[in-house]
Amino acid sequence: MTAPRLEIRLDRIQHNARQLVNRLSSQGISVTAVTKATLGSPPIVAILTEAGIAGIGEPRIETIESLRQAGVNLPITLIRSPMLSQVARVVAVADVSLNTEREVMDHLSAAAMARGRRHGVVLMVELGDRREGILPQQLEGVAQHVLLLPGLKLIGIGTNLGCQNGVVPTDGSMAELSDLAISLESRFGIALEQVSGGNSANLPWLLAGGVVGRINNLRLGESILLGREPLQRQPIAGLCTNAFTLIAEVIESNRKPSLPRGEQRQTAFGLAQARPLQANLPGAGAERDCGDRWRVLLALGVQDVDPSGLTPPAGMELLGASSDHLVLDTGTIAVPVGTELSFQLSYGALLRAMTSPFISRRMVRQDSDRVSLADL
Repeated sequence: MTAPRLEIRLDRIQHNARQLVNRLSSQGISVTAVTKATLGSPPIVAILTEAGIAGIGEPRIETIESLRQAGVNLPITLIRSPMLSQVARVVAVADVSLNTEREVMDHLSAAAMARGRRHGVVLMVELGDRREGILPQQLEGVAQHVLLLPGLKLIGIGTNLGCQNGVVPTDGSMAELSDLAISLESRFGIALEQVSGGNSANLPWLLAGGVVGRINNLRLGESILLGREPLQRQPIAGLCTNAFTLIAEVIESNRKPSLPRGEQRQTAFGLAQARPLQANLPGAGAERDCGDRWRVLLALGVQDVDPSGLTPPAGMELLGASSDHLVLDTGTIAVPVGTELSFQLSYGALLRAMTSPFISRRMVRQDSDRVSLADL
């Protein structure tokens, strides 16, 4: 069995999606499943569809095109502002896109008209996280502009919190979004189909009894795939946190002094080596003398995964990583060469691991039912 590889439990992903869909639907909220961390895997999209999601969210048009070519007919939203250079491709395959720029929407309108289509637009509002978004006081003018554009339909408004600066969704910010939706509906005599309150960072607020108001959609990725919320990376009750496991193979195992020998400068990735291990940063060495310890090297590196997002097996410490090597301290445990070790992943580590052409993927529907796929 080849390594490194990702073991993917489809049943656990589906369980998470179904649980979230059921919990949120009771409050009138639909789920757009963000599948970017799986590169828009059609088998994963299939099990999410069975779980009752309302649609797919993807930030890259190339992935959406691949999903359409694979026969996926679900509503798909481009969840990153379209590039001007890609507007024709966007209206060809995406039902909806999240937007902030008038110029981009002008071009989307022209592209949609050229194809004889009507493209949906969700206007993103800046509510504090300082990434994408129209300032609230400018929203009415932008909405009026969209309503006058042929080929476009104003589907709704949305916001994004927690991603850039970790701003926490609250009753206050969600009430502001609801009020903006109500104001637009009143001002222009329209009914917005979607008020998208945000992402997995909204779940702690919502599951703690947050006031829903007009919020009727969330775009969920990390909570479905890893069973966690991204603000504090805490597990969500009732969800599986182990749907993805990264397996790597030991290529060297030796007892070595715990401290480096010789004058030190920067590592291959520009990090100072002579310092205590900090948050499992690549190249960070443990600057403490623990005597001779078993040090294990694995065939996995920064080119494949974000090592700071890996949780090693119990009793082992991640010392650092270079392009092609992961270094573990296994203490007094001798781990034979050829042994496979398992790691849990953060969302960022999963995202990079799925992108690596050197990591294979093995899908598992149940413990007794394994399906190996080279390309997700």
